[in-house]
Amino acid sequence: MMVFLRRTVLLRYLLLSIALLFFLTSFWLPQGDQRDCGSVWQPCLTNYIQTPLAPPILEERAESDEAPPLVRECPGQAFQARKLLQFLRSSLAEDGEDVLLEPYLLSWDQLLSFMESLGTMVSLFSQKVREKTELIRHLSLKRSSEFKSAGSSGLQTPAAFGLKTGVYRSVRSMVEAEQQAGMVSFSRRTDSGCRTLLRLHRSLLWLKLLLEGLSEGPDAEGRFKTPGELSRDAYKVALAPHHPWMLRQAAEIVFLALPDRKYFLQLVCVQKQEEATPVLRIIIHALSVVHTRTQRLLAKYNMLELP
Repeated sequence: MMVFLRRTVLLRYLLLSIALLFFLTSFWLPQGDQRDCGSVWQPCLTNYIQTPLAPPILEERAESDEAPPLVRECPGQAFQARKLLQFLRSSLAEDGEDVLLEPYLLSWDQLLSFMESLGTMVSLFSQKVREKTELIRHLSLKRSSEFKSAGSSGLQTPAAFGLKTGVYRSVRSMVEAEQQAGMVSFSRRTDSGCRTLLRLHRSLLWLKLLLEGLSEGPDAEGRFKTPGELSRDAYKVALAPHHPWMLRQAAEIVFLALPDRKYFLQLVCVQKQEEATPVLRIIIHALSVVHTRTQRLLAKYNMLELP
């Protein structure tokens, strides 16, 4: 009997190790979608439902992009909720529809600091997200360099390229320019800014849903959901529909490794749930506005299902 139990425990640890190894390496694999399902590596999904186009969100823009006093600077840590809020608000173009890419990516720099503070397991995932933000910045610099070289030879080129001006100034301008340049494919994977932005867009939804869970109070029995449970719930909605089966299983290890709720509250510079809820709701609203604008733009140009 003891030998059998010992073998069972060893087998369980072996399976967890295999799942963890797959998790750590699978971020180098391209993300699939529901059209790729049906194989042993990616069974078709029945429990995960892609969220529909979000309803309109009231955009209560202030006179300035400054964060409210309720969202404070938190000394001694990389993630600053106040800076995140400022960048999110700055990313909203004045036309009421577009998203400016430079402050959008600066928002992601703060979100990456948030993720990296949650431990080694999440940091491994955040590194792949960071590569996506760097890719868009690299594309911007590359196009800017091409413009300068072509401009010096007198060739006809677009007015400018870059994150502050030109085709990489905003989500709309990037999508339209990459479509015209033939950088976007609806049948194969490409290193385009559009495809990269779509992956960031999905991850932004995961973080938004996680923060929404953290902002909520206890259930009827007075119990708070753990961050691991909230992350799992958010993952099922935002990312699981686009991940292969084995990656979804391995993600469970990350959820188990997350710190407790108190640690999350300290990241937004509060100590109690009563203090955290209003702060988190301010951040969630800003995330929701940016996410909704991006969702509508990607949907308008049929970019939501890029391979």
